[in-house]
Amino acid sequence: MTKSLHLGENPITLEDLIDVARHRRAVVLTDAARAAMRVSEDWVAGLSAQMDRGEPTQAIYSINTGFGSLSGRQAFKTSAQARDLSRRLVVSNSAGVGRHLDQEVVRAAMLIRAVSLTRGYSAVRGEVVETILTMLERDVIPAVPEYGSLGASGDLIPLAHMALVMSRDEAGESEIDSGEAWYKGELISGVAAMRSAGVERLVLGPKEGLALLNGTSFSTAQTALALADAETLLATAEVAAAMSIEALMGFGDAFIPELHEARGHPGQIECAANIRRLLAGSALIDGGINSDPKRQPPQDAYSLRCVPQVLGPVRDTLKFIRGVIQTEINAATDNPLIFADRLPGRSLKALSGGNFHAEYVAFAADFLSIVVTEIGNIAERRLFRLNDGTLNRGLPDMLVASEHVGMDCGYMLPQYLAAALVSDCKTLAHPDSVDSIPTCSNQEDHVSMANNAGRHARQIVKNIENVVGIEVLMAAQALELRLAERGEGKDALSPASRAVLAMLRASAATDGRPIDHYERDEVLYPRLHAATALVHSGAVVQTAQAAMG
Repeated sequence: MTKSLHLGENPITLEDLIDVARHRRAVVLTDAARAAMRVSEDWVAGLSAQMDRGEPTQAIYSINTGFGSLSGRQAFKTSAQARDLSRRLVVSNSAGVGRHLDQEVVRAAMLIRAVSLTRGYSAVRGEVVETILTMLERDVIPAVPEYGSLGASGDLIPLAHMALVMSRDEAGESEIDSGEAWYKGELISGVAAMRSAGVERLVLGPKEGLALLNGTSFSTAQTALALADAETLLATAEVAAAMSIEALMGFGDAFIPELHEARGHPGQIECAANIRRLLAGSALIDGGINSDPKRQPPQDAYSLRCVPQVLGPVRDTLKFIRGVIQTEINAATDNPLIFADRLPGRSLKALSGGNFHAEYVAFAADFLSIVVTEIGNIAERRLFRLNDGTLNRGLPDMLVASEHVGMDCGYMLPQYLAAALVSDCKTLAHPDSVDSIPTCSNQEDHVSMANNAGRHARQIVKNIENVVGIEVLMAAQALELRLAERGEGKDALSPASRAVLAMLRASAATDGRPIDHYERDEVLYPRLHAATALVHSGAVVQTAQAAMG
């Protein structure tokens, strides 16, 4: 990335987030962002000075009081106590368990937290955001366990593991309480990572501890990354579906535009148009806009003819999710939020609310899980049909033309794998947002479970990337078998299918062998892994789009 991302100029897009999380795009804090932050920072600094002068100071949640159900019991008297409170909060909240989150998730969450703080309502110094950005630049990535967040009160536990690395006690550095971080491929203590990278750990000021912890950053990061991959996956699923339809000599009637315009849903109309473009030029499709079908009745199974009616609503839902997530990436999700230059009728400029409650993100992640599971659900049915000699219109059973029938299993087991993956997704897609367990002496009596929803969405997308990768492999095999059966050359295929087939055959499996036509059984997993990688990278859809011009 040659152009830096400037915080404080324009809202951050999903593409910006992906560039930083996956491609290490540089991020710069602008003067405009610093100025926006300084208003609330100065207001809290004035309170700290008032406390240190010994003047009566009203109790203000999280600045000179405890947290949750412990708030309101006692107001602290000095700014030193307020600073100590910030660091103690970070230490006490670092209570996660489980595997470490992928580094791209942590990088995304760090950027989201920085963006939220630059809105100017969190009363943090510019140095706090600059430290986060320097860690991103020098690739100091805190090791954050996957479990702990309830998706309300913010992603407290995972964000605490981030803040543990970047902050320190006022008394000095402490390696034992500095957490862990990845630096140059090695997992080391937070102190060691920051020292090696030349980044100073901060003494947090009043309010800054809670400002770092109290937000939806990890829930949003998980869902945002899942969404980006799901958008690529959907486009690839349309390519794979078209290849299967072509291999099964499907009917073109199901994709004629008038049919979809009669219903009116934009996603369905767009999906049908994509399938038409992907199938254009194929000699294997029966009927279409300008030709009557030859076979009767011109009706395929639902997994073929209803692709627009299933993937269309997926497309519309992902667009809705994108709107939610891009709003949340740019949201102020701290509590309390401080409006120092507003609310002229109030002396108390700190407003306690619930922007940390991640229900928006939980719903978005749950919706994403449901619709991506459906991508796999319908794809698996096409895999089954490709394999079944009674359903695949004359192709060999299990898509292998064995010299002795029964000697080779062919693509029997990849369909088993797809069934297992789709079944896993059906369990994972149960909505997390409908669950809530009260915490903090019933003060926090309803939570969103958004982080769980985001984790599950990520896993579902990974599962279905495998399923669509299997379909690309099997559809390619089926197309070659169909051409052989009909005695036709590859020019009988649509340009899109022909290009994807050529790209696949020019690719290597993860064991170095070519992904060639499957003539007899061999170890399949290297081909499966490679096909999934082509799906995830976008190579399949990019190849098809290039062929369509």
